[in-house]
Amino acid sequence: MSVGIVFPQQAHFSSPLMLKSGALLPVFDLVYETYGTLNAAKSNAILVCHALSGHHHVAGYYADQTENIGWWDNIIGPGRPLDTDRFFIVGVNNLGGCHGSTGPASVNPATGKHWGADFPVVTVEDWVEAQARLADILGIDAWAAVIGGSLGGMQALQWTLSFPERVRHSLVIAAAAKLSAENIAFNEIARQAILSDPDFHGGNYYAHHVRPLNGLRLARMLGHITYLSDDQMAEKFGRRQRPGAGSYSFDVEFEIESYLRYQGDKFAGLFDANTYLRMTRALDYFDPALAYDGQLATALAPARASFLVIAFSTDWRFAPFRSREIVHALVHNGQSVAYAESNCAHGHDSFLMEDAYYHAVVASYLQRITL
Repeated sequence: MSVGIVFPQQAHFSSPLMLKSGALLPVFDLVYETYGTLNAAKSNAILVCHALSGHHHVAGYYADQTENIGWWDNIIGPGRPLDTDRFFIVGVNNLGGCHGSTGPASVNPATGKHWGADFPVVTVEDWVEAQARLADILGIDAWAAVIGGSLGGMQALQWTLSFPERVRHSLVIAAAAKLSAENIAFNEIARQAILSDPDFHGGNYYAHHVRPLNGLRLARMLGHITYLSDDQMAEKFGRRQRPGAGSYSFDVEFEIESYLRYQGDKFAGLFDANTYLRMTRALDYFDPALAYDGQLATALAPARASFLVIAFSTDWRFAPFRSREIVHALVHNGQSVAYAESNCAHGHDSFLMEDAYYHAVVASYLQRITL
């Protein structure tokens, strides 16, 4: 049921992009992938927005990297909830990313050197604006749906506000209308781990031919804990000790320690620290209601899309009541919204998992979309 072999594509944009911060990005590239076929009316396109550590490779695999499966492959393909026999799916690596789109590791055309610390802070609003330019190139006037989990869900929500006439359905999964103070605190600790790494060099580590691997590794270890549920960690690892444990040292003694170190090392080898800083800051800044004295219903009033909001009972980082805040605001406005809550045991990461109930809800909703 996989989409099979896929190919990344690149779009170049020569028109400047004014960012929310006031910075101007003179030119930029976006790397993206597509799955399925765009119909003649161009009415069957779905945009998949990625979360913090995601990218454009959403489904399928590359001919020379058959083990590199797209991060949401279990939900995209023929007969799957995001059915490529019916829909044209687009995945994009956001601005500031480190998987081909213009970001801190890219070359600044003005200097001929890596952007590094000079790459501006980007926001969810900036990503949506850049994605809209990609839609223009693809000839897509309006998305049948925009879908995403976590930070991707925030983008799906922002699309309905930035371009209410260009998105017919918005699927907001395991997300919130703004971060809690606790979530901002987690992000700040992760950033401080990176900023305090001696190899960070103020964000210009590329020129020193080093990478702040220790800081990025610690940031990922911290983040990964918050993505899992306590029950899942207890079931998967418990207090099981490693062979040879009991040395009364600070070596790896418990299975959970080994797992976190593995995840940290793996992530640090693939991701860019400057990108991590910008992605977490984009999370912090997202708050559509800020300009409306905290009134979320007022902020969401311009939206014309129909909504599906999904939460997971074991997600303590984006708890279900945060999703219900979005639902309540939409209901207050008389806007079209459906809500589902899954008991998937994987915590915040549940949106990435092949949970039967969750997938059935998405499939049922998308099947009812008129193309």
